Amino acid sequence: MSTVHLPDDLRDALTRQLHATAPGQASAQVERLIQSYRGAAPTAAPSAPILRDAADVAAYAAYRMPATYAAVRSALGALREQAADWAPRTHLDLGGGTGAATWAVADAWPDGGHTSSVLDWSQAALALGSELARDAAQQAVRDAEWTRAPLAGAPRLPARDLVTVSYVIGELAPADRASLIDAAAGAALGAVVVAEPGTPEGYARIIEARQRLIAAGLTVLAPCPHDGTCPVTGDDWCHFAARVPRTSLHRQVKGGTLPYEDEKFSYVAAVRPAAVPGAPAGNRIVRHPQIRKGQVLLDLCTRDDALTRTTVAKRHGAAYRLARDARWGETWPPDPAAGADAGQDGYSQP
Repeated sequence: MSTVHLPDDLRDALTRQLHATAPGQASAQVERLIQSYRGAAPTAAPSAPILRDAADVAAYAAYRMPATYAAVRSALGALREQAADWAPRTHLDLGGGTGAATWAVADAWPDGGHTSSVLDWSQAALALGSELARDAAQQAVRDAEWTRAPLAGAPRLPARDLVTVSYVIGELAPADRASLIDAAAGAALGAVVVAEPGTPEGYARIIEARQRLIAAGLTVLAPCPHDGTCPVTGDDWCHFAARVPRTSLHRQVKGGTLPYEDEKFSYVAAVRPAAVPGAPAGNRIVRHPQIRKGQVLLDLCTRDDALTRTTVAKRHGAAYRLARDARWGETWPPDPAAGADAGQDGYSQP
């Protein structure tokens, strides 16, 4: 599991904001937000967002923004790995709220000279996002546009190179989810990244979004190694995790004791092949590797549209050493040359 650190300027801005609003006041709102973000019920209408007022937004900044940033930054990192030298010149952050995805895009492409626009239906969230961005080191964050706009219905969106849709479709009714993803696909000149909580419900929303993006002519570059039907079925779901360090104030507001939290998320990154060079990810490790005596068992999602288990034995030399260090969520093999003989004695996963 990779550790994703908040940029220093974002961490400092959040700390200042939490001190200004009082940790106790923010803590009082966290439990309601926990139920909203973990629950399956969508927001009833565009006029009733989860983040209703300044107190809710302060709680969100403490409870969700660091983890949302880590999830989106991880997904963007996977897109970058597959998209060669492509970099967005313009970015649209749908349902961006306080701007976690905008900060993540600026960190993923720090020298790209791009512009970002944030659309959300919560004025309180947009106001806090603008405040947090005021002293950002990255110009793309400082100069971001913050616009209040409904996301339900069939929104008309401006064309942008990169469109991010992070942790928002769960707030929408099913028909509105579909129309927003369709609108995002239509607006994307290069790529769309959709991220949701790594729960069965969040994964189901990602699978629906993935299908709609493919139907709109986009190609999946990550995390999937193919555009075929997802082989993860039944009671299982595809998700990943990022470790987020906590500040002492963050721990206080969340009532936690550990110096970190692990954010589980599901995502899809899809591109227009004519605009974004690149190839789908390699075989993806979808569970924690099992290290046995003299062998490592890897559960993989492969380019053959299937889930398989590959055994990498000590006799495979360099591949075995790589397998011992392999982590859930990574591609396999990480080094094609070393992995060429990396256990072709795989067997189908039951």
